Amino acid sequence: MNIKKWEVSHLDKDRAAQLAERYAIPFFLAMMIEIRGFAKHMDEILETEIALSDPFLMKDMDRAVERIRNAIDSFERIAVYGDYDADGVTSTSMLYTYLEARGADVMYYIPQREGEGYGMNPAAVRSLYEAGVKLIITVDNGISSIAEAALARELGMDVVVTDHHRPQKQLPEAAAVVDAYRKDDLSPFKDFSGAGVVLKLLIALEDGDQEAVLEEFSDLAALGTVGDVVPLLGENRAIVKAGLKLLSQGVRPGVEALFANCSGSAKTATATSLAFTAIPRINATGRMGSPERAVRLLTCDYEEEAVLLAEEICADNEERRRVEAEIAKEAIAKVEQDSALLYSRVIIVSGKDWHPGVIGIVASRVTERFGKPCFVISEDGESAKGSGRSVEGFSLFDAVSACSELLEKFGGHPMAAGINLKAENIPLFREKINEYAKEAVAEMPAPVLRLDCKLNPASLSVQMPAQLQLLEPFGTGNPCPLFGLYGMELVEIVPVGGGNHLRLVCRRGGASVTCMKFGMRAEEFPFLPGSVLDLAVSLEQREFRGESQLTVLVKDLKLSALDSELCIHSYRVYEKYRRGEHMQQQEARILAPTRDDLAMLYRMLVARKETPFPIQALLGTLDLKRFNLGKLLLCLEALEERKLISSETEGDLWTVHVLETAGKVDVFASGVFETMRTLIHR
Repeated sequence: MNIKKWEVSHLDKDRAAQLAERYAIPFFLAMMIEIRGFAKHMDEILETEIALSDPFLMKDMDRAVERIRNAIDSFERIAVYGDYDADGVTSTSMLYTYLEARGADVMYYIPQREGEGYGMNPAAVRSLYEAGVKLIITVDNGISSIAEAALARELGMDVVVTDHHRPQKQLPEAAAVVDAYRKDDLSPFKDFSGAGVVLKLLIALEDGDQEAVLEEFSDLAALGTVGDVVPLLGENRAIVKAGLKLLSQGVRPGVEALFANCSGSAKTATATSLAFTAIPRINATGRMGSPERAVRLLTCDYEEEAVLLAEEICADNEERRRVEAEIAKEAIAKVEQDSALLYSRVIIVSGKDWHPGVIGIVASRVTERFGKPCFVISEDGESAKGSGRSVEGFSLFDAVSACSELLEKFGGHPMAAGINLKAENIPLFREKINEYAKEAVAEMPAPVLRLDCKLNPASLSVQMPAQLQLLEPFGTGNPCPLFGLYGMELVEIVPVGGGNHLRLVCRRGGASVTCMKFGMRAEEFPFLPGSVLDLAVSLEQREFRGESQLTVLVKDLKLSALDSELCIHSYRVYEKYRRGEHMQQQEARILAPTRDDLAMLYRMLVARKETPFPIQALLGTLDLKRFNLGKLLLCLEALEERKLISSETEGDLWTVHVLETAGKVDVFASGVFETMRTLIHR
């Protein structure tokens, strides 16, 4: 069960008003700039020119340029050593295209996800040596390749490292190591993608001719930057803005063919649309097939070749989606059917021969479904490989570090991690990481839904989305704006699009707002007309019959009267009870119902039809001063134990059947209530 904590960003309306007056911009735009903390970057926001810092401020950039130029002039064989994800593929394509145009003897090498894994490996280094390579240039990797760089040196090859990952204590012994995260790097911006670092390298190789390089390569740099989910702030923002402009000109056959295959157009692309169209397809080649095909697509000059390659890559993506959906369905079912998994602090779910190329995506889906950190582990004989995702406030990297003695290999950061271990150690890993979680956090944090601000429904206008365009590109660090419409009465629910989507009519005071909730059927909608709701919405401007109209898209919703923090806390207490852990008296009181509570719930269930309903809908029909989510779940458990009801669940949907009884049933004789009574009165 995923219950989000809603947070509204701080807004200083006086400062927003000053911004609006000073720069002669609408107050709504000024308000958003103030909320996002962009006031100190007004010149950058309002400026149309693209400005990147001097690439030679990056440590070792001069050495990298000198070594690469020598290799070009001497016609030494150069290998661009990339990676199989969108960032690595675009980085490889950029540098390979540039060097080939300069007349270099250049090739590229992309390691296979399965068999080789991320980064340089000794077998690949030896293979490049046998191919006559004299200089290896890494892109989007290399900063941790200490042994591999030493092997290249031993074989008589030089290495130039360009990377954006955090260095370890020791740097590779190389001709140059270009990484803004080096401690001795003095460049003003650090958060580049691998493609961003390559773009800076190309500008340096062109003696600082930023304009020429952006006109040639910013489209690929933008794809890599968005694909690697780095913050779209500072120089990354400038790179993506330039890249979107170049994409709109349709200059690269491979990119055009890729967009055409996913029913889109690069000419109208945004950072958000890139993340849902081209980038997953580029990534799919590394997950399901041969990643070098993506480089061939992005570097080809012929439309016919591009069309064929795009078709192959999109077929890979369809296969990736099919496999991902199958594994996600199986993983979620395993969790729902095993209470030990369902109520654990950190979910560890494993399966035999799950495709390791998609387990990271599946882990994201499991975390989204249950609102807790999780690892999805694929077992392959005696070995196993896992990918994890977390929630804010719980560092997954720290958690796996605490289990390092059980792992053969691990890495990551607070929100995501990867592990390799023996299959026989999965149960021990599950036990140990949950022991760590018990000590690390008193209560597992819930996912956070961040709203920029609350809006008055009467103030909504068709001009608002256009004003927000000045803040683009949206992405990590600068997400698509999300607003709160609070205290909205639900007036009407209208199925549209063959019943797959909903049109919701809501009102507050004299203002009526029509909203769209995509991807939800009427039977899945958790509320009835008359409910008072808080809506998390985004705003879009769309054309309808030649006129611009405001479209309000519902991203999430909850009961206005619902105390989210109590809801989250009571559910975590209920999970603790289900794990059989020691509970404090005050925790037991949160869950323990009275006879009146139980009677109220039972009458409500008798009155309801036996149709599927979300648990939040049932909670909304009860007295929220007396009921919380944890207490409701415990009551349902007790009623079922005493055979007054039976229930079935499918996802968040419950179906409750009221059973016939032969006389009175003392529900307080259930083990559930006996446990609660003992805890309260001990």
